[in-house]
Amino acid sequence: MAEPPFTIRIHTENNQDMDWMVRLEEVTFRKTLEVISQVLPHMTVTAFEYEDEEGDHITVRSDDEMQDMFTAYFKELSEEDRTRGLFPPLIIYPKMGKTPQNRNIHGLKIKTGGASQTEQPMSQAPAEVGGSIQTIMQCGNINEAQLQFLEPVGSGAGGKVYRALHRPSGRIMAVKVIQLDISPAVQKQIICELEILYKCNSRAIIAFYGAFFQENRISICTEFMDGGSLDKYMPIPEVVLVGIAASIVEGLVYMWNLQIMHRDIKPSNVLVNTTGEVKLCDFGVSVQLVKSITTTFIGTNVYMAPERLQGKDYGKSAEIWSLGVTLFELASGILPFQSLTTGGKLDPISLMQCILDETPLALPADRFSQELVSFVSQCIQKDPEARLSISNMVNHECLRRATAASATVISQWVKSRLHEIRQSRGL
Repeated sequence: MAEPPFTIRIHTENNQDMDWMVRLEEVTFRKTLEVISQVLPHMTVTAFEYEDEEGDHITVRSDDEMQDMFTAYFKELSEEDRTRGLFPPLIIYPKMGKTPQNRNIHGLKIKTGGASQTEQPMSQAPAEVGGSIQTIMQCGNINEAQLQFLEPVGSGAGGKVYRALHRPSGRIMAVKVIQLDISPAVQKQIICELEILYKCNSRAIIAFYGAFFQENRISICTEFMDGGSLDKYMPIPEVVLVGIAASIVEGLVYMWNLQIMHRDIKPSNVLVNTTGEVKLCDFGVSVQLVKSITTTFIGTNVYMAPERLQGKDYGKSAEIWSLGVTLFELASGILPFQSLTTGGKLDPISLMQCILDETPLALPADRFSQELVSFVSQCIQKDPEARLSISNMVNHECLRRATAASATVISQWVKSRLHEIRQSRGL
């Protein structure tokens, strides 16, 4: 069975750490050197080192030696860590000399430690939380005078989201503007969202360009996804949904490896664009995991796992439930509970009882493939222990149907649906 995705952390003497999420079967020695050259654009890197179980540094100069490194890394993982899907970063130490090279073909984002960030390109949001909220607010060095607000595109936690032009770079951004005369609880959520955006560096998670204070409000600048959220596209054809599901899982696994739970997985928190990218967003209610368990309870939500609704301890298996409910709705246009298919609106107590008492529906076998039906059904098992494990989830045959061509399929579908929506509005 193939190993799940894991993180390679590139460490340098200047305290610049970059997290790179990889699959074992895709990463090579040469590709690793190319990625290192983006972190250290003025250096020639011909090899790198890793620490063995005795703490000695072992040099890697070839694919064979790199495979030895991976063997040692996976050998040190406990069975408990494998079962829970916890893969700590594999830290490598580049060996280098000077060169004028400067390239960034992979679009990676670099942690700059305590150094001034005024010279950093906006796309280089740090990959790890560096400490204070002031440091996070400085990321990207953006201010309101540089922005031309074009149009509102939605609403977020405590405020509105706008499409805006960043004049100095010519980049289109999404800017979430939040009034600060809000409750301490919402303020805490905002800070949490900033920290998570600041920390995450994955192609499956919305990119963070920066944030700033202006009078009594805070503005958070992120990547703009011109396709918007998936809730307006349901139902979604399976050939498209498989690629979308693979991207959602990639984003979740990346967050889990950083000990973060999203906690609000639903169609409106998954964004797409016309290039075929799929990204998770809205981490306003996310929290750092402590031993993979949290006891915080947030109000009733139709995508919440039964154990959350009951106020029990919960972990990543609750996220897998939410993923299953989300995919069921994206595929069929309805939620997987009989009481909710009639179109009637339930009060919070009845909704909770519906989720706790009813056996979730299965996707119709005459409309969907056995692989998708199986994947979704295994995600929405009432018993957390009966749900897909992380390893079985990422290696499920349903997700294996996603290929490099999936982005093209998603791109064409998004463009077609946007055209239909504009025509229906007479635009």
